[in-house]
Amino acid sequence: MAKVSKNARVAQRAANAGSGRDHVKVIKSIKDPVTGKYTYKEMIVHKDKVKEFFEQSK
Repeated sequence: MAKVSKNARVAQRAANAGSGRDHVKVIKSIKDPVTGKYTYKEMIVHKDKVKEFFEQSK
């Protein structure tokens, strides 16, 4: 089995900067004003835009 140096792994991680590790799954509960029931909106967004996701439709 071949060993991979730590520097090689760090360089590979930098090359994959646009990978899925930059995204998170967020879930927002939305209350229906008529029935009072809750629905849930699930979405996968970039981790820099999580705050924007929760601020929209307040």
